[in-house]
Amino acid sequence: MTAASAHLPGVLDPEDTTVAEVHVPRRDDLASSLAARAAISAAAAAALAACGGGSEDPDAPISPEMLPADDAQAARFLQQAQFSSTPAEIKRVRDLGYGGWLDIEMSRPVSITGWDWLVSQGYNNSDKRYDSSLTDAMVWNQLMTAPDALRKRLALAWSEIMVVSANEVSTESPGFAMAAYWDVLNKHAFGNYRDLLRAITLNPAMGMYLNTKGNKGENPKTGSQPDENYAREVMQLFTIGLYQLNMDGTHMLGAGGQPVETYTTEDVSNLARVFTGYDLDTTGHVQDTNPVKLRNPMAFNSKNHSTVDATFLGTTISGSTPGPKALDTALDTLFNHPNTAPFIARQLIQRLVMSNPSPAYIGRVAATFANNGNGRRGDLAAVTRAVLLDPEARANPTPDTLGKLREPMVRWVQWARTFGATSTDGKWAVGNKSDASSALGQSPLRSPSVFNYFRPGYVPPNTQLATNNLVAPEFQVTNESSVAGYLNFMQTAVSTGVSKIAVADGYPTEIALADNPQALVNRLNLLLAAGQLSSTTMQVISDAIGSIKADDKGKKNRVYAAIFMTMCCPEYLVLK
Repeated sequence: MTAASAHLPGVLDPEDTTVAEVHVPRRDDLASSLAARAAISAAAAAALAACGGGSEDPDAPISPEMLPADDAQAARFLQQAQFSSTPAEIKRVRDLGYGGWLDIEMSRPVSITGWDWLVSQGYNNSDKRYDSSLTDAMVWNQLMTAPDALRKRLALAWSEIMVVSANEVSTESPGFAMAAYWDVLNKHAFGNYRDLLRAITLNPAMGMYLNTKGNKGENPKTGSQPDENYAREVMQLFTIGLYQLNMDGTHMLGAGGQPVETYTTEDVSNLARVFTGYDLDTTGHVQDTNPVKLRNPMAFNSKNHSTVDATFLGTTISGSTPGPKALDTALDTLFNHPNTAPFIARQLIQRLVMSNPSPAYIGRVAATFANNGNGRRGDLAAVTRAVLLDPEARANPTPDTLGKLREPMVRWVQWARTFGATSTDGKWAVGNKSDASSALGQSPLRSPSVFNYFRPGYVPPNTQLATNNLVAPEFQVTNESSVAGYLNFMQTAVSTGVSKIAVADGYPTEIALADNPQALVNRLNLLLAAGQLSSTTMQVISDAIGSIKADDKGKKNRVYAAIFMTMCCPEYLVLK
């Protein structure tokens, strides 16, 4: 083994197919890649100011600012907007331009729904009624194979904002309950936020998770009060947040320069009255063939609804107001609250582009949420465009550019889509990958709490990030155990597959380049890291895989090692 390869995790010895000792990178090594200034330069922003959206005229020429200058720019855009950047995908973005690509992808219909996929697999029968692993099979299949990858990427982002966790949804056919929730996120990904908010509020899985299902009004005889769980979380996490915000996401300050709270405990208890009287709609429900009560929006029963006036956030709803009308009034209040635009804008930017957007970036996206240019509030297609086409998102990355740590589950999906991995037995029995020591430390739709896998404002303690007053949400699930678990997991995934998710054809394009280590590394740098690996890192990887004997078996090992090392180095893990 060469001196260069001796310090790289998982490099294969040229005379041995066993894996070399794994050297786990320290958290500070990863964190240092994120430590940077708070915003890109004004010059870069001005140069790309035209990146606000596509042309109204479909025949108009694409402006230079809307076309990627090279393959790396196209790959970086794709890795923010979806999961992968294959050569064909890169060419398509370069041909269409950013805005043109978004126009087509947003108009692409929803592919097979999670619900319909479960039915197609024959999972709507009694022997699978309590199988919670169907959630995992459904969502991994959707993320790794669905053609509408932009929609799936946005649905995954929304699942981390409006959280429902399969860990806590205990019911008959839990997989179908979670599929119906997932399908709501997909359906409304490019619709209007107000419609998404209502659909999520009445979704049965959300009702089970945050106690809206079966929630009843006050009972003077027993002294019981409405459950406040959903009322609290719909404000704190889905709409307005804890503190009053300026349009650019900065805190409004009150006495003593302290942030001003957005709502009080009285607001929560009053709003909770609105979310009473709802339960499962069993219309058309036949458990063994059609568990549709888990798909139907929850139905209203006036007998269980609160008849007490509800006063919250400056709005009063009379106790005599019909329940559905009261619900709409409450959701309108939250939707139109001035906090909602910057609160949602920041979270979508964090999920797709960077952990520390500047106030100006947040303000531009929030302004689009408030008005899409045609007087419409909450247009999520316009908001998504604003997030992805903003000057800060599209400026060429530099050593000082902010970025975000790639989530472990997104990395695995990227690998699968990039190299065409699939379920080798067609069953997609992937299971829960939340174990940090042996898997990814994260699994879609399995957040450990309503607060997601990590908090938007998380700061890793005792790091340069903390010194620089920067947040790094994904580092909340990053520790010595999870880093080692990810390395071991990907080492196996790349070479032989995990849970029967594997590259069936054996990386033919990469193996054809195995005789030329530099060409192989160049390809992986573009496809996996959007061209962001340094020349030093690329040379180290090239030298390491070049030390592996290039016979038939060795060529495969060269490819496995090159992919693995690329997906484990800090310059890949942080997408700038």
